[in-house]
Amino acid sequence: MPADENPGPGSRGGATSSAPASRADGGSENRRIKRHHLSGKAVAPYLFVLPNMLVFIAFTIIPAGYMFNMSLFDSKNGRTFEPVGFGNFTEIATDGEFARILWQTAIFTVFFVVLTVVFATLFAVLLNDQFRGRTFFRAVLFLPSLLSAVVIGLIWGWMFERSNGLINVVGSSFGLPEIPWLVNENLALGVVIFVGLWMHTGFYTLIVLAGLQGIDPNVYEAARVDGASTMQRFFRITWPLLRPTTLVVLILSTISGFQSFDFIWTLTGGGPVGSTTLIVQYIYEKGFSTPSRYGLAAAGGVVLFFIVFVLTMFNFWYGRRKEAA
Repeated sequence: MPADENPGPGSRGGATSSAPASRADGGSENRRIKRHHLSGKAVAPYLFVLPNMLVFIAFTIIPAGYMFNMSLFDSKNGRTFEPVGFGNFTEIATDGEFARILWQTAIFTVFFVVLTVVFATLFAVLLNDQFRGRTFFRAVLFLPSLLSAVVIGLIWGWMFERSNGLINVVGSSFGLPEIPWLVNENLALGVVIFVGLWMHTGFYTLIVLAGLQGIDPNVYEAARVDGASTMQRFFRITWPLLRPTTLVVLILSTISGFQSFDFIWTLTGGGPVGSTTLIVQYIYEKGFSTPSRYGLAAAGGVVLFFIVFVLTMFNFWYGRRKEAA
């Protein structure tokens, strides 16, 4: 038989070995294409975030680093600086005025955060129900968050004015006495807390409302069929499932409380007798009053940073722990 009609084992072996080789080449090509697509998908999110990160680095990270460096220097005239190490922090730690202002800031923040969580949750639950005019009330509640904080301070300062303010004018028509809202040391801080709630509650209500709409309605329907009351559905279903959202509101409102300044400055100017002066106003006054103590103001900013950072990390850790439990 001719050799070409009876191929030997060698020829069959050559035919079978070429197929795996071609498959190997195709497989490597597919892996290269796959790696190419994966690398593109992995890089794309960073490209979208890059512009925002550049702005954040330029206007937040770099100034913050400069603030940390400036806190180690002191200046009596705002032009010449001399290194003092941790002298500014020592001065703050022994300053009775700073301790009083820090205590006032803590009181303001605690009431602001607690009442914000309570009212934001309450309004979100009410606005989550189906009723006529729900969209209108949502817009009205959120409207103060769109206004300038300076304008809000001026408006409420006029409304709480002692003699011609709208609050006292309306109260006098009902026979109520004239109340010195912004002059009395014990009332002024309460007014500031109220205005802060009025300005920010709408924003946090929308956050809680988004969390509520993420809860499956079938869960409520099953609980309703089982005979659960409205309060039982709230405390057994709504509140536990809202913990991640509540954690966000808690962290954001804590940061906002410690950073409050603009509307307070136009509302009371920190008075009366410094009863509404918070830590950001202390930093502002040390940096821009005469003489300008930029280093001392920077040290106050560093202290504020660490306070907010520690509280934020604690809230985050505690919230995660409760979720895990």
